[in-house]
Amino acid sequence: MTLAPIVVFDLDGTLAETAPDIMRVLNVILVREQLPTLPLERARELVGAGARALIERGFRVSGKPLDPETLERLFEDFLLIYAEDVASDSFIHDGVLEAMATLAAEGFKLAVCTNKPILHTRLILDHFGITDRFAAVAGRDSFPFHKPDPRHLTLTIEAAGGDPARAVMVGDSRTDIDTARAAGIPSICVPFGYTDVPIESLNPDRVIQHFDELAGAVREVLAIAAAHS
Repeated sequence: MTLAPIVVFDLDGTLAETAPDIMRVLNVILVREQLPTLPLERARELVGAGARALIERGFRVSGKPLDPETLERLFEDFLLIYAEDVASDSFIHDGVLEAMATLAAEGFKLAVCTNKPILHTRLILDHFGITDRFAAVAGRDSFPFHKPDPRHLTLTIEAAGGDPARAVMVGDSRTDIDTARAAGIPSICVPFGYTDVPIESLNPDRVIQHFDELAGAVREVLAIAAAHS
């Protein structure tokens, strides 16, 4: 059986702008702990490494110590609050739906590989009505491994029935690039996601400014990968 080429997407900051809801929940936690809230503008430096890291970073900004037991309690609180309303202020990036339709029409399978818990991942995709567009959806807890471990990506590709030799990772962060690189898979990144440094400085295979560039970039990086294989 011939496996299909596949494009695997990160979620937060890549497919969707989810920071408004993530920061809203973080601020609920901070207020409960008698700390000042943080503006949405801080999301670029705080979001992107998971809820535990987000809470740790939020406390660090506030200058309050955070012991492991408290962190774990707040992490569980965060997950519960977030699950109640994951996407009321979030939105899919412009051009995403059209890019996915183009790739699907060209025979590509599509998948999601994110470090967000699978519960919240599916709630967000369901909210936007796009879950069924993906052959596989993998969250942080879908496998024993998560990004930047390359097995998170390779197992997602396997679950989707995709061809790892004709796979591309689309993301917005160092984690996505490192994961793809470790898996031997080219990466395409967007510059408007959650990264603490300019994405170009991390040397993904391509940077696109808009999702209307994605299908062409996918073709290019796969052609280059095939030429070097």
